[in-house]
Amino acid sequence: METDKLFLIVEDDKQIRSFIRFSLRTQNYRAVEAANGKEALASIVADRPDILILDLGLPDMDGLAIIKNVRAFSDMPIIVVSARDQDREKVEALDAGADDYLSKPFSINGLLARIRVILRHCKSAAENPAPQRIYRIGELEVDLEKHRVTLNGREIHFTPMEFSILSLMVKNSGKVLTHSYILKEVWGTYLESDAQSLRVFMANIRRKLENDPARPRYIFTEVGIGYRFANE
Repeated sequence: METDKLFLIVEDDKQIRSFIRFSLRTQNYRAVEAANGKEALASIVADRPDILILDLGLPDMDGLAIIKNVRAFSDMPIIVVSARDQDREKVEALDAGADDYLSKPFSINGLLARIRVILRHCKSAAENPAPQRIYRIGELEVDLEKHRVTLNGREIHFTPMEFSILSLMVKNSGKVLTHSYILKEVWGTYLESDAQSLRVFMANIRRKLENDPARPRYIFTEVGIGYRFANE
């Protein structure tokens, strides 16, 4: 079990904050807490957490601002746990760079499952570089070991979850990957609502890679089935 990772729990409700921290401690995870955005940003600098569990409805700032602030300098995994359960709010958080999203009320088992997925991605990236390290498709270059993506010689920033999806697709270039296959490979265990998250992530990846998403060069939609990445 990954006990060396430090979690930062950002939640203004003390009971929820304590409940999450207690649940993490039962799994031998370490955690620190912040009750508002100002405390969260200070803790990110002082404590250097590895994973952020974030409520969006903070008393002093919107949680989206924290996500954008973190993404300006870090690929730290971010799991949003929020009472904002509308698709629009979920899309905004994922667009801003969150890696996952749980709506309140949530089950602690659901949260722990998402954490295990995040930790598995972190461990895999650190210990299991792909046999083929660099994929080149047209002007696109994806270095799986260094987690580096360049297009026309310009480096493009990808969040950890975006890169996990991209790496899965480039390793299966030319193959049609179903929605359920991608969800299973990237999320492990997943909920039906994760299909919406996948659509958001794919839209973000397309915006970063395609000059005209309506006339794709790299990512093609197989209607009702899934996605296909261009052949090398």
